[in-house]
Amino acid sequence: MNRRRIGKTALAVSDICLGTMTFGSTCDEAESFRIMDRAVEAGIDFLDAAEVYPVPPDASYVHRTEEIVGKWMKNQDRDSLVIATKFCGSSSSWFVPPVRSGRTGIDRHHILRAVEGSLRRLQTDYIDLYQTHWPDPDFPYEHTLGVLDELIQKGKVRYIGSSNETAWGAMKAQGISERFGLARYESIQNNFSLINRRFEDALAEVCRREQISLLPYSPIGGGVLTGKYNLPAPPPEARFSKYLSEGGDRQKVMAQRFVNDRSLKTTAKIMDLAKEVGLSPAGFSVAWSKQHDFVASTILGANTVEQLEESLEAADVLLSDDVMARVDQITQEYPYPLG
Repeated sequence: MNRRRIGKTALAVSDICLGTMTFGSTCDEAESFRIMDRAVEAGIDFLDAAEVYPVPPDASYVHRTEEIVGKWMKNQDRDSLVIATKFCGSSSSWFVPPVRSGRTGIDRHHILRAVEGSLRRLQTDYIDLYQTHWPDPDFPYEHTLGVLDELIQKGKVRYIGSSNETAWGAMKAQGISERFGLARYESIQNNFSLINRRFEDALAEVCRREQISLLPYSPIGGGVLTGKYNLPAPPPEARFSKYLSEGGDRQKVMAQRFVNDRSLKTTAKIMDLAKEVGLSPAGFSVAWSKQHDFVASTILGANTVEQLEESLEAADVLLSDDVMARVDQITQEYPYPLG
């Protein structure tokens, strides 16, 4: 497993990060433990969680992911692991998180309550990378960054990052940090995959010029790039199958965004190319994701150890220039599958 530095920090992490967002919902505690054990065995030393996990968010099991990770960490060498987690952004009509009665925000009150809760559930006295889960562009960046800077000074947090941020927001935050001498966002965790390359439009340049690292999530497109939705009858237990049959309006819209004619056509071509290279579609997609200079570590998730093994095929894989060029041709044929 190769290692890369996150931003300008002292954090050098495995270039594959274990995402934990299903731990406690579609993945029970026992299997979660097996997945984390296997990840560490494979050389992964970087785990990512969030206070609102697992997904889909639900008040009946919110925070369970951090609790499972914390319980597992009791038997690990804490200093050997880099633990990242996230605090909720502002509640809105788009999404009301089942945290703090749905009245979340990115002000001092909420950040302090969130960090204490995460530290307690993770059973640790510090968080390596603490991230704003989603931004609030109408709230002063200097307020949020000021509170996060305090947490670093107190030793509760080592470094900070953002998630689901825009190019404007990333540069706004950078400007505020420089102006007021505050800690800066060292990373950005956004959706980036073979069916969603929008990050390259503007944010990739921000990352390169400002030395901010992307921690891409959903590198296999929410499971779409495994090819399971290309089957005549997609598995009913798959996330987007459930969202379409049982989910609310927001979940159905999300499923339709990921599973559509363009995304499935792209996936079919990627599956053929992956077969030529000798990788599973999942392994190929993860290998492609981490082969970008602005990426520090690609976040992958799994509901089973078997799913994890497919993605782990990408460890130490370097795709040739010819294969990368052929990927470009495929994705240019069906640009922006997610809209």
